[in-house]
Amino acid sequence: MTSTANTGQRFREFKMPDVGEGLTEAEILKWYVNVGDTVTDGQVVCEVETAKAAVELPIPFDGVVHELRFPEGTTVDVGQVIISVDTQPGAGPAEEAPASTAAHAEKSAASALTEETEPEQQGRQAVLVGYGAAPSSTKRRPRKAAVTGTRPAVREQAGACAAAPQATFAAGIQAELNGHAAPAAPVVPAPAAPAAPAAPAAPAAPVAPGARPLAKPPVRKLAKDLGVDLAAVVPTGPGGVVTREDVHAALTTAPAAAEPVAPQPAVPAAPAAERSARETRIPVKGVRKATAQAMVASAFTAPHVTEFVTVDVTRTMKLVQKLKDDPDMAGLRVNPLLLVARALLVAIKRHPDVNAAWDEENQEIVRKDYVNLGIAAATPRGLIVPNIKEAQAKTLPELSQALADLVGTAREGKTSPADMSGGTVTITNVGVFGVDTGTPIINPGESAILAVGAIKLQPWVHKGKVKPRHVTTLALSFDHRLIDGELGSKFLADIAAVLENPQRLITWA
Repeated sequence: MTSTANTGQRFREFKMPDVGEGLTEAEILKWYVNVGDTVTDGQVVCEVETAKAAVELPIPFDGVVHELRFPEGTTVDVGQVIISVDTQPGAGPAEEAPASTAAHAEKSAASALTEETEPEQQGRQAVLVGYGAAPSSTKRRPRKAAVTGTRPAVREQAGACAAAPQATFAAGIQAELNGHAAPAAPVVPAPAAPAAPAAPAAPAAPVAPGARPLAKPPVRKLAKDLGVDLAAVVPTGPGGVVTREDVHAALTTAPAAAEPVAPQPAVPAAPAAERSARETRIPVKGVRKATAQAMVASAFTAPHVTEFVTVDVTRTMKLVQKLKDDPDMAGLRVNPLLLVARALLVAIKRHPDVNAAWDEENQEIVRKDYVNLGIAAATPRGLIVPNIKEAQAKTLPELSQALADLVGTAREGKTSPADMSGGTVTITNVGVFGVDTGTPIINPGESAILAVGAIKLQPWVHKGKVKPRHVTTLALSFDHRLIDGELGSKFLADIAAVLENPQRLITWA
């Protein structure tokens, strides 16, 4: 894991790692250690939730916890320090490291301000190998000055020490013109204090028209999710970079600024206040946020077609009972979902073109000779779809064990990102909630999803007579780019045929 950084020989920092493919942030769910606790290499110190799963993070060195940088419930960008450890707890007071770190930060800030004050005379020193002068920085600062129309306040403050004699001299001349002497001491701080509010004079146009605001990728993603225009955000970060705090500040101040534009009577405010008092806002983040984005992308990318079939599964229910009593299945979980999964795998073997994916870049259909069978699982953190790798090669007992492990891990919130990637076809069992059927949305990157409804005793014509039979409704949604109507209909009909007469599990296999 490459998420550590040295802060001297004694104090070491552990940064938020990228625990998934391309993830930019994670929420700290729970700390397992406190300040002062002893930790060892490989010990789990916290649990974080990414957009894909909850993951436990082990620390890669020994020592005593010196500082927890963020409380539980905080969303942290990948690469930010979340915990620092004293690797030499007996070496002296622990306060030395933060002081030196703060001094180093102040020194760096002062250096940055000095560079801003004299960009042309001093230039930018290369402090890392391959890190040279940045030409773009010389273009960035004049742009801000041109927008505000005044000298940036940060440059005035940075050069306060060098400009103090000039300010005193200018104040003396002004005082002589007014016919009185200028006080000596208050002259320097007096102009500097009003200069600070000059920075907020730029909210109307913090970035020149047509210029791209400066922000890190996680901040851009946050602004996009919240609907905030980065061009209208006042940057407070070094070098005019927009921070997460700036985005949140713009989000909270926008409604307040809009109130004078459309004044409303004071009387209707009471019902609005009553409604807000009776409403609860739930932040959407982590797994729920990722699921919402994935479903929207799938619904408006893959052309969905959904077909339905109602089938008599009485024989399948009898087989389930026989398998529960079979000694070879002792200790295994046997339920209708197991036989539905087996029926789907048999149908895929008869129609291999169903098991495919769409390659948008090359405009090709990629048929897969393996089946990573996804099972939609409802968890306290939201709906996730882990998959059983190489499901087509598993025996019935192996498939039963894999289903039990998958569902158990998902409900505990321990599903890894690898278990949720690479799926080809998914099953969602809405029948456990008493639902008859639905129109499921295809998991992104897959070809189809099968919804299994509740199995109920219903009047059914069997051998010319109306009898109570176990009946369920299957719904298959498929990507019409990959599967046309004929193939989708045959595939669904084969699944229903196997469940109606499970003997086909042997004859068709």
